[in-house]
Amino acid sequence: MARRPTWYKRDLQLSARMVLTMFLLGAVYTVFLIILWQVFRLGLAPLIVIALVLVGVQYFFADKIALAAMGARVVSEQEAPQLHAIIARLAQQANLPKPKVAIVDTSLPNAFATGRSARSAVVCVTTGLLNRLDIAELEAVLAHELTHIINHDMAVMTIATFISMVASLITNSFMWGAFYGGYGYGRRDREGGSAIMFVYLISVLVYVISFLLIRALSRYREYAADRGSALITGAPANLAAALMKIESAIKSGRIPERDLRQAQAVSALFIFPAVRHNSIAELFSTHPSLEHRIARLQAMERQMERAR
Repeated sequence: MARRPTWYKRDLQLSARMVLTMFLLGAVYTVFLIILWQVFRLGLAPLIVIALVLVGVQYFFADKIALAAMGARVVSEQEAPQLHAIIARLAQQANLPKPKVAIVDTSLPNAFATGRSARSAVVCVTTGLLNRLDIAELEAVLAHELTHIINHDMAVMTIATFISMVASLITNSFMWGAFYGGYGYGRRDREGGSAIMFVYLISVLVYVISFLLIRALSRYREYAADRGSALITGAPANLAAALMKIESAIKSGRIPERDLRQAQAVSALFIFPAVRHNSIAELFSTHPSLEHRIARLQAMERQMERAR
C-alpha cells in the first residue's frame, strides 16, 4: 500500500458531519419504529418484510441493475488494456482487490462504481469520459470511484435508506387505500381512522426528513471520495480539472438528450450528476456543488504544496 502523504490528515469536520447525519437518521428511525409499534402492534411485520425484500434486491442486484440501465459492458484486459492497467495500479496503491471493468458507449462523460463488496465491485466508465480526459485526470476519477468501494458506500447507503423505504411504503399504502375507499388496514371506525391518519402524517414527515438526511450523507461521501482520490494519486488538482471538464461537457448542450435520459436512473452513482441545469438546490442534491468540491480540492493542493 502506498505511504500516506504527510500533508494528508483526517478531515475531522467531514467525519463529524457524517457521524451526526447517521445519528440523526438513527434517531428519526427509532422514533418512527416506536410509533409504528404502538399503533400497529403486530401490523408492522408485513411492511418490514416487504422492505427487507426490496433492500435485499437492491443490495444483491444493484450492480447488475445499474450496469443494465446504462447498457454497460464488462470488458476484458484484451479489450481495454490501458484502462485495466490504470485500475490495477490504482487498486494496488489503495490495497484493494482489482474490480471488474465496464464501459458504456455514450457521449456523456462520467464514471461510477457499484457492487456490494470489494470482491464483487465494478468500475464503469463511459467512452465520453475516456475521450475527454487525459491520463492524469482519468486516474483521478478512477481513484475517486475506488474510494467509494473502499468506504463500502453502496452498503452504507442501502442501510441508510431502509426505514425511509418503510415510510414510503406506508405512505403509498395509505394513498392506495384511500383511492379504493378505505385506509388499507381494515380500520373503519373513527378511532382507527385517526390512528391511521396519524401514522400517515408521521410517515410523510419521516420520509421528508430522511430524504434530506440521506442526500446530505450522499454529499459527504462524495467529499470523502474526493479526498480518497487525492490520497491515492497525490494530485488533487487533477480531479478538479476532470470535474470541470465533465461539467463543461454536460452543460455545453452537445450531449444528446437520449444519453442524459438514459443516465438518470443511475445519476446518484456518478462522479458528477447527469443534469444539464442546476435547477435543484444543493440541499436536495446527491452531490455537492462543483464550486464546493473544487474549493476543497484546491485547499488540499495548497496543503500538499506546503508539505513539499
